[in-house]
Amino acid sequence: MEPTLIAGQGLIGLRQNRVRPGELRCVEHPGEPGLWLVKRVESVDRSAMRIASDNTDVAAVDSRLFGPVPILGSYRVIACVPLRWM
Repeated sequence: MEPTLIAGQGLIGLRQNRVRPGELRCVEHPGEPGLWLVKRVESVDRSAMRIASDNTDVAAVDSRLFGPVPILGSYRVIACVPLRWM
């Protein structure tokens, strides 16, 4: 998610079912249980959302690869912890 986030940066998230395009969400990778992704919401359709990477210079690991993901079980990123506090 660079340049928005830096590798190793901490996040604080809330489980929330109301989603808006543009916000950052933590979602479990649909093909690799236990692997969590941080992505930007591109669009919302009832119970699913399309997520996109901010960094377009790398291969896409987002909805362009695996399609929409469920909203249920995702977390809204409400704060980013500065690296100096880690």
